[in-house]
Amino acid sequence: MLEQKYLTPEGLKKLEEELEYLKTVRRAQVAERLHNAMAEGEIEENPEYEDAKNEQALVEGRILEIETILANAVLIENTGPADEVRMGSKVTLKDLDTGEKEEYVIVGSAEANPSQGRISYESPIGRALLGHKVNDVVTVQAPGGDRRLKVMRIQNG
Repeated sequence: MLEQKYLTPEGLKKLEEELEYLKTVRRAQVAERLHNAMAEGEIEENPEYEDAKNEQALVEGRILEIETILANAVLIENTGPADEVRMGSKVTLKDLDTGEKEEYVIVGSAEANPSQGRISYESPIGRALLGHKVNDVVTVQAPGGDRRLKVMRIQNG
């Protein structure tokens, strides 16, 4: 059985849009590149043809990956206590050692992107935060040592 992927409604929409783009726009662009490269003649020693074939493989691979994710997706619903961190929550934290504030949205691994503040519920911080409330302090084991984070705000829904 394939692994279920948890997605927020926003993440689901984003993947559906990417899939549509890949199927309608990118496939046609790559097909045009292949057609033009084949028209140049000798396919065996044609770097443009090889590059277009590689791009085609990447596009088709991503289409298959997205279709698999969508087929096994579980939509994160905004259910549960409104005052607790859960999947789909937007959480504002304060690092008690540095005083810095951080903001994260807890998402499934399929749409995690730490550089955009979207962390997986399976990540060390995500796992530590689940079920906690405002003013709770959680300790997260990080490569640089333990981090103490205070939950300052939770937005659900």
